Amino acid sequence: MAATLRPPGPKSSGLFSNAQAFRSDPLGFLMSCTRDYGDIAYMKFGRQDIFLLNHPDLVKDVLVTHQRTFHKGHGRTRNKAVLGEGILASQDEDHHHQRRLVQPAFHRARIANYAAMMSAYSTRLGERWRPGETRDVEREMLRLSLTIIAKALFDVDIETEATELRDALDEMKSLPNQLLHRRTSPFVKLLDQLPLASNRRFLEARAHFDEAIYRIIAERRKSREDRGDMLSMLLNLGSSPDYGDEKGEERSDQQVHDEVISILLAGHGMIAQALTWSWYLLASNQEAEESFHLEVDAVLRGAVASLDDLPRLTYTRMMLSEAMRLYPPFWLYHRLAMAPYAVQNYSVPKGSGILISSYTLQRDARFFPDPNRFDPRRWAGQSGDKRPKFSYFPFGAGSRQCVGEPFAWMEGLIVMTTLAQRWRLSLVPDHAIEPYPGLMLRPRDGMRMTVSKRETGAGTPHL
Repeated sequence: MAATLRPPGPKSSGLFSNAQAFRSDPLGFLMSCTRDYGDIAYMKFGRQDIFLLNHPDLVKDVLVTHQRTFHKGHGRTRNKAVLGEGILASQDEDHHHQRRLVQPAFHRARIANYAAMMSAYSTRLGERWRPGETRDVEREMLRLSLTIIAKALFDVDIETEATELRDALDEMKSLPNQLLHRRTSPFVKLLDQLPLASNRRFLEARAHFDEAIYRIIAERRKSREDRGDMLSMLLNLGSSPDYGDEKGEERSDQQVHDEVISILLAGHGMIAQALTWSWYLLASNQEAEESFHLEVDAVLRGAVASLDDLPRLTYTRMMLSEAMRLYPPFWLYHRLAMAPYAVQNYSVPKGSGILISSYTLQRDARFFPDPNRFDPRRWAGQSGDKRPKFSYFPFGAGSRQCVGEPFAWMEGLIVMTTLAQRWRLSLVPDHAIEPYPGLMLRPRDGMRMTVSKRETGAGTPHL
């Protein structure tokens, strides 16, 4: 018998009441839906059918097994205003093609060359801190991560070179959360075209950013110099069997530009938020903080973190895993059903929206006992192997799984351990920490923390 039923879900008191409830408190709305209605909840956002899925098997069905049946949601069109036609916004064969072109930039042999640079920039940040001062750790991690990805991508130091790129990106990244938060508004198309100050500032910042990117691309094409960075790979200026690169098609300036934006925005924002929440959780849990510092001291022994140290930083990896479980940077995945689809006994009409939240699923007690507790040791040994694979997916899943995941892990381990050799961070009293689910999950009012000195670390490595 064909599936025709509708799952249970929140009733709508008006055409846009569910959409407004979601916009007002996305995390609370999603958590209440999964609590009250189980693995599948149905609702209306305006006139659109929306299905919220909250089980690992359903995540696998949508993001992996039947991924070609589902496209990225309505936000994709508006995301293109930020990301262009890069890998994050493309679909189907275009996405497969772009992923194949970008993949070599994140080959293990290539990103291994960035370890010393990550340690150097992390050390340099730590040397600017002073005991007893208060820092917005989110801002610090965003700036550090941007500096790292810009060096890996362009072989430039945006603190001293290409400063116009840094300034334009600073303005751009403050606006996507505002612009993309309009997704569920019934007036989104109108809002996007009105002469609003936010729209004007974004367009101006984007123009400055584009100008800087195209200038760098033009200079590199003219010099034909392979500088061992990601841009050289994207421009096909050199190839090496050690990196798995192959000489291939010539990419247009537009193609390279769009991939650069995707790598810059997603590449630095994701790991910066993971680092920010890690510092917060460590400061809130003395036992975890002590275990973390013990490992840092035992493994590094005052030396600069290197690529060879990473396999021995087991507790640090568990801690980062747990931070991304509780506060996944990519907290919501939106898909559109491109054909009718059956989920268990329920019929999903073509054009329906599918919502999958890593935030709700990764706080599900069926898969993570005492789910709201920060417990890095839940990842020890074979514990993680006992859970369904798609109960935890901080980097996405399927063909759209983050291509830069190895780079992000290396950066996370190196930044945390390098800074922790010299510093301990504590929460500022009365500074409320509230997750804000924008483009990524971030603290609404930043992360103000007090810096305390632990001990003198190693000197600054060569950049």
